[in-house]
Amino acid sequence: MVVLSGGKAILVDPGHGRGRHKDLKREARKLGVEIKAQLATHGHADHVSVCPKIGVPLFIHRFEFSIAESPLNREVLTFGSKAPEGFLAFQFPGEVRVHAVFEWSDTLFGLGAVKLNGHSPGMTGFLHEGDGVLYAGDSFFGSRLIDSVGIPYLVDPELFKASIKELKEYAEKGYLLIPSHGKPVEGEEAAELLNFNLKRVEETESLILELLKTPMSTDELALRIMERYGVEITPQRLALNLVPVRAFIAELYNQGEIEAVVDGGLKWRIHRG
Repeated sequence: MVVLSGGKAILVDPGHGRGRHKDLKREARKLGVEIKAQLATHGHADHVSVCPKIGVPLFIHRFEFSIAESPLNREVLTFGSKAPEGFLAFQFPGEVRVHAVFEWSDTLFGLGAVKLNGHSPGMTGFLHEGDGVLYAGDSFFGSRLIDSVGIPYLVDPELFKASIKELKEYAEKGYLLIPSHGKPVEGEEAAELLNFNLKRVEETESLILELLKTPMSTDELALRIMERYGVEITPQRLALNLVPVRAFIAELYNQGEIEAVVDGGLKWRIHRG
């Protein structure tokens, strides 16, 4: 998103891509303005990798600071450690300097920072009250993307669900919601898509409890979930889905629904008391 503020352009989630920085600068020239600053909803590579080439200050929530700046931290978040070179989607080896951090509820260049975490620790939406627009980043996804991977990418299912419910309130007030991966939606269409995201998370929780009647490793569980949703399984997609599956496991374990066992490796099963 490009926002005009005080005769300057503010870029929200500049993104990734070899020539994207040139495209963004060209669009700013068409508008007759200079780019003043960059805001990022979170620190994943597909949202910030082009930022150094824009050459203006980058602002991000403080929980995302080290994720954006450190290539290793980005890999740890998605792979659990240093990742094989070229293995992860949007893998980006460069550092991304963050110039300032903000808090939820801060206002930056006329945009309100809205807490929408769950997808990542500091996931932030940017609210433009005057135009009735909420740029929601990865706090929800288009249905085609979810269908292609099976599970919404998240690090905390309860926070993700809470953010969806927050977004539903904005949709009911008539705001246009803009996801990073999917088309802008409002009104009834927004409500339907948010419910689709919420339902998939709740379905996945129920599916995990059903599958863990037989002890399974995290890898086995992720594979079975992808099979159930009819997803084309690749090593990269399976590795990506291990992140939300681990998050679901942690939540269900904390609720006392499942337990850990050692059975030819670490496995999980329904709690047997």
